[in-house]
Amino acid sequence: MSDTANGTGAVDAAALRRRTRELLAVHPVDSTGRTDFLKARFDAGLAWVHYPQGLGGLGAPRSLQAVVDAELEAAGAPDNDPRRIGIGLGMAAPTILGFGTEEQKRRFLRPLWVGEEVWCQLFSEPGAGSDLAALGTRAVRDGDTWVVNGQKVWTSSAHVARWAILIARTDPDAPKHRGITYFVCDMTDPGVEVRPLRQITGEAEFNEVFLTDVRIPDAHRLGEVGDGWRVAQTTLMNERVSIGGMRIPREGGMIGPVAKTWRERPELRTHELHQRLLKLWVEAEVARLTGERLRQQLVAGQPGPEGSGMKLAFARLNQEISGLEVELLGEEGLLYDDWTMRRPELVDFTGRDAGYRYLRSKGNSIEGGTSEVLLNIVAERVLGLPSEPRTDKDVAWKDLAR
Repeated sequence: MSDTANGTGAVDAAALRRRTRELLAVHPVDSTGRTDFLKARFDAGLAWVHYPQGLGGLGAPRSLQAVVDAELEAAGAPDNDPRRIGIGLGMAAPTILGFGTEEQKRRFLRPLWVGEEVWCQLFSEPGAGSDLAALGTRAVRDGDTWVVNGQKVWTSSAHVARWAILIARTDPDAPKHRGITYFVCDMTDPGVEVRPLRQITGEAEFNEVFLTDVRIPDAHRLGEVGDGWRVAQTTLMNERVSIGGMRIPREGGMIGPVAKTWRERPELRTHELHQRLLKLWVEAEVARLTGERLRQQLVAGQPGPEGSGMKLAFARLNQEISGLEVELLGEEGLLYDDWTMRRPELVDFTGRDAGYRYLRSKGNSIEGGTSEVLLNIVAERVLGLPSEPRTDKDVAWKDLAR
């Protein structure tokens, strides 16, 4: 496939359109298998154009991804089912890109983006949820491998994942933030046990994961030994952007179903509900536009703490909107479609009924960072307010009270 650079060596929109049309000509949508097409797209540098050449990109501005996506959507090309592989795309990939070796990048990024390998995140623990740096899962070096023992919890997609991003305690004598190392864990290792966690919705979207003498090659370590907390910050900031800053159309997301019901069911309307709906509609639109601005800021670099604010808004709005929807529907809002125990691969807010949205949204203020922790991050790192006292900051992890 031809080069796409203009005379200055930069990749522009016209060059990307030309390259995309070349891809479609060589791999027609109607006669090319889905996986084969996605692999060809990755190899053409059109997966995520801002990534380096050879890793699914062309070193182009992130903003130009929309040019490629529009051409492919118009042609009816398949996507990589981003909701199913969201953890890989939104969290694992940027971390691997930022801290992985060249060998790691080439091994993991292509099957991750194509969707051949699903990823999960082994961060939270029963005793280290909001205070993630207090985690106790241990990794002990044994030659060229690390032996890992511990328990993780609230792990989405663990039941279908091939790989996991994992942080573990490698130096209990260091303060809690400085004794952590970041790894890529093979979920097929015999020491990995995944158990479902049934939720208030009736299904088990989350899991708890037990790690017993799991052996991870040192070649699967991301970043330096003991520098895992810094590496994890890249994961967490990208996670909050991917949760709170996802691209949606006007009236997309949770506000869509309730607005549709309002228009189609005039008999349900009251003045008080109308006022609440108007307020939440405006707030949802402000959040959507703020998310668009945040994505534009990403063109200039990595996500910052501002993503925490977006994730906060996402959680609050989902809970308030779903509560309004249940009230609007009255007795119908108390119905629930299916309590069958299932282990879904993704969360489908808009494809289920109002009762599901109401119950599932309760987790939005916990997952991806609790709202209380995110408020502290916004206060300290966005608004510049004084930090909360942290008396354990320089205390060795092994000496912390438990």
